[in-house]
Amino acid sequence: MKEIVLDTETTGLSVKDGHRIVELGCIELDNLVPTKNIFHCYLSPDGKKVDPKAFETHGYTDEFLSTKQKFIEIADDFLEFIRDKKIIIHNAEFDIGHLNNELTLAGKQKINNSKVIDTLELARNKFPGSGISLDALCKRFRIDNSKREKH
Repeated sequence: MKEIVLDTETTGLSVKDGHRIVELGCIELDNLVPTKNIFHCYLSPDGKKVDPKAFETHGYTDEFLSTKQKFIEIADDFLEFIRDKKIIIHNAEFDIGHLNNELTLAGKQKINNSKVIDTLELARNKFPGSGISLDALCKRFRIDNSKREKH
């Protein structure tokens, strides 16, 4: 069984405000063991400016992103990469909302939620009342993220 661990970075929080994906990263797992297959790209937000709070999170400038591909240019390759695989995401509602918005804008089929495993929901159920952010979970499981500078 193959799975994909997926994360996005965006220009801001809300699709309703026109925010777009600026980074898409996926790692393939085979029975929960990483393979060497990855899918990663920076994306032009197609004219949408990066919100200051989003910049604090990921550090990508409008200038840096302006030279990158648009989502529509990578959509088919992305869909092929995730095809027939479960998708593991922390806070899936956010990422899937943005991905499905991009896919709709590109004229592609949306990702079916039945393919998605949300680790935020798993953590919420497993550790009720405890911190469930990625930082909190790293601390709980003694995962060193001290070298990380941005999200």
